Amino acid sequence: MSVAIGPDAPGTVQLSRLRDRGEVELVMRIHERVAALIGGRLETAAPEAIRLLLAEHVPAALDEERLLLSRADRIRLQEAVYAETAGYGPIDDLLRDESVTEIMVNGPRDVWVERDGRLYLTDIAFADADHVLRLIQRIVAAVGRRCDESSPMVDARLPDGSRVNAIIPPLSLVGPVLTIRKFRSVVLAPADLLARGSISPDALELLRRCVLGRLNIVVAGGSGSGKTTLLNVLSSFISSGERIITIEDAAELRLRQRHVVPLEARPANTEGAGHVTIRDLLRNALRMRPDRLVVGECRGAETLDMLQALNTGHDGSLATVHSNSAADALVRIETMALMGDVALPLAAIRTQIASAIDVVIFVERTKDGRRRVAEIGDVGAVRDGAIPVRPIFARAGDELRRTDRPPKFAEKLRARGLELAS
Repeated sequence: MSVAIGPDAPGTVQLSRLRDRGEVELVMRIHERVAALIGGRLETAAPEAIRLLLAEHVPAALDEERLLLSRADRIRLQEAVYAETAGYGPIDDLLRDESVTEIMVNGPRDVWVERDGRLYLTDIAFADADHVLRLIQRIVAAVGRRCDESSPMVDARLPDGSRVNAIIPPLSLVGPVLTIRKFRSVVLAPADLLARGSISPDALELLRRCVLGRLNIVVAGGSGSGKTTLLNVLSSFISSGERIITIEDAAELRLRQRHVVPLEARPANTEGAGHVTIRDLLRNALRMRPDRLVVGECRGAETLDMLQALNTGHDGSLATVHSNSAADALVRIETMALMGDVALPLAAIRTQIASAIDVVIFVERTKDGRRRVAEIGDVGAVRDGAIPVRPIFARAGDELRRTDRPPKFAEKLRARGLELAS
């Protein structure tokens, strides 16, 4: 089977999966036949026990189909039945493929993947919309959530930490839609960013000193631009002797230090109770004696609580926001802070932002799928009602170059025993 890709990237990627809808339907029939024979043992058995049960019963089920199959095809179909039983059906291999970073199921006949920042249409198919829906329900039920007509949108995650979103009819007009952002099993190191050309050595050294100097840093960028990846790299510069508390909607950060306390938000349960927000976690984290706060993403009223924390002694914190530029990041932070239940005047919020945030890093994804740092700026004092973001590093073509502007935070670093590289 092959993955169909665009004309600007010729070639095909060979994948050993089911070849067409007929094979998917064959696998579903065999699965149902074997499940009926084995009964409840399939639901309670361990993975290896399931393999043994399938090895015992699938050959007979295939014989009943009266098909002439090679040994290789029999093994392949048996593996597909196993994926349907104990795995994730037609997309099981995609989840094990390290080169795939995102999986997008747009109904039963339209499955896309992301590799190296680019989208590829696959030949993978589900039997029908109910087949996709059963997979969604299996995934979300494992984390105590549901996806049905009364709750047609849901966020969840797989056991390996991969982030899952599902939306079904009537909200989706193409059938059940499943999006999985895979959890990277290998965390990128600073050297990996340099090797990929995502950042220059002198810019990376500046950021290392900013983290060591306990400056407050915001990583900004669009969806899928590499914000979390960069946040992981920046966190690697934090001393192992500090207590770090991470706060996320869905746990994606993988810090290497020993003293890390990860906190994850929780949606409401099926009765509508038990909802724990990022804001709740942030307020609780301030009572946990943190040396560093790392907020996976600010997206709402918790932004004001974060600003107040940064202005009251929690230096060296890291966070991400969605934005289209470094300057736009502060506008978004300002807007989100206004969403809180504390009616502060706009001037007061802007003063808090300028005082709380030292560095803004803007990351982007280019047309060819590369993720890179586009700008590093320092945050100035409020002037004429606006907060200036002055570039320290900026892109000139493919090169990230240092500007001649001395950063405002240079004095703060010197006071903490760190000098900026010349």
